[in-house]
This record gives sequence, C-alpha cells and structure tokens, in this order.
Amino acid sequence: MVFKSQVALITGSGRGIGRAIARLFASEGASIFLTARTYTELTATAKEISENGGNVHQIAADLADEADCERIVAEAHAKFGRIDILVNNGGHYGPVVPVEDYPLAEFDRVIAVHLRAAFLLSKLVLPEMYARGSGVILNISSLSAKAAFPWGSAYAAAKAGMLGLTRIAAAEAARKGVRVNAICPGPVTETRMSKELGNTLAEKLGVSPEEQLAGFLNTILQGRGQTADEVARAALFLCSGQSSAITGQSINVDGGAAFF
Repeated sequence: MVFKSQVALITGSGRGIGRAIARLFASEGASIFLTARTYTELTATAKEISENGGNVHQIAADLADEADCERIVAEAHAKFGRIDILVNNGGHYGPVVPVEDYPLAEFDRVIAVHLRAAFLLSKLVLPEMYARGSGVILNISSLSAKAAFPWGSAYAAAKAGMLGLTRIAAAEAARKGVRVNAICPGPVTETRMSKELGNTLAEKLGVSPEEQLAGFLNTILQGRGQTADEVARAALFLCSGQSSAITGQSINVDGGAAFF
C-alpha cells in the first residue's frame, strides 16, 4: 500500500473526480478526509470507503468561505493528527456566457472556489509539511487552462491560475521536502458538471447533446472522454513516491487534446 499511515485531504470529494481519487487513495492505505458542499454525497462516499475497510471522515463546507477552509484543516488535524497529501479538486463551472455578459459576483465566486481555496488550503498545510520535511499538494486544474473554449472565462482563468500557483508553490517547497503538481483533465464525460455543461452548450449551439459531445470528442486524439478513474490513477502516481523527482509540473490527462 503506497499510502500506508498517510492522511489525504481531498476537496470536492462527494462525487466525480474527487470521489474516484478518495476511493483509490483509501484502497492504497490512506486515511481520507472528505469535504464538499453536499453532505449527502459526502456521506455516500464515506460509507463506501468505510465498508471497504478504509479510515474516513467527512465535513460539509464551502470552499469560497475562508473560515470554512480553516475549519476543514482544523478538523482534519483533530481527526487524524496530520495532513500528508492535499488534493485541491473542489469547484464548479459557473455561468456559460461570454465575457461581456459574465456577472462579476459569479466570476468572483468561481475564482474563490477554485483558485483562492487552493491557495488558502495550501497556505494552511504547508507549515506542517515543512516542519515534517515531507508532503504533497496536487491541484486539479483543467484542459481549459491550456486550450481556448468560449463562454467560460472565470473557470478558465481560475484553472490557469492554479497552474501558476502550482509552479510558485513548487519552487518554494522543493528544498523543504514538499512536492506540488497539477493535473489537467480533459472531458470527464461521466461527471454531473460535464453533462450539465454539455447540455448547456448544445442548447446554445442549436444541436443535440449527443451531437455536441461527439463533435468535441472528435477533436481529441483518442476520440473519447476520460474517466474519473483514469484521472485518479494519475493522481495516485503524482502523490506517491513513484513520482519523487516530479514537481512543479502540470500533467495532461486528456486523451491527446493539449501538448504543453
């Protein structure tokens, strides 16, 4: 078990990519601290992990709230005594509108949930990791950070910002025993966010959801979407000792959509 005796704090872990990462890390021996906004989804994920022999605890919280970010870290310490791995995964897409129509309050919230929360949680866990001389932070960014898609300015800006945060944090942490990396998933078509976004885009484009999805997937080398489990496998590699020489990187898990 690659994570035996380690504790992983995973945001947005009630469903989708976060849930897949939590399940996989638990199967590899990590104690899992789950957090997301929806308590029922967290409870379902926690129950599944627990029934499979995992050690798990959850808390419902809003990542856009600084006090909630502080509470997440405090409760993780109270429950498990340490945080070895932080996975910044939580977030939402926001309005699907052009820049000139994007509401400022919604823009601020998307930035807060993705980028600001990743900064706050990293800020809170790094001193402990530095004192111990070990730790890993993994930021779940997006293909949107590297490719141009219309009608999602806040999401793209937040995800691109997470790549900048990844590089700076890695530069500061490398000589202190801490690694910081990012994953840029392509379309994980099984998730609720992907399905809702696809339906909205199809309506805007005047096509069926099936046509919209097929057209998008046709631009990817593999011609298909990615699965949450495929992203989780990449996360497992980047958070384990198997990637001990990798830091400050953004790894594409996108079926061949972006090449930098």
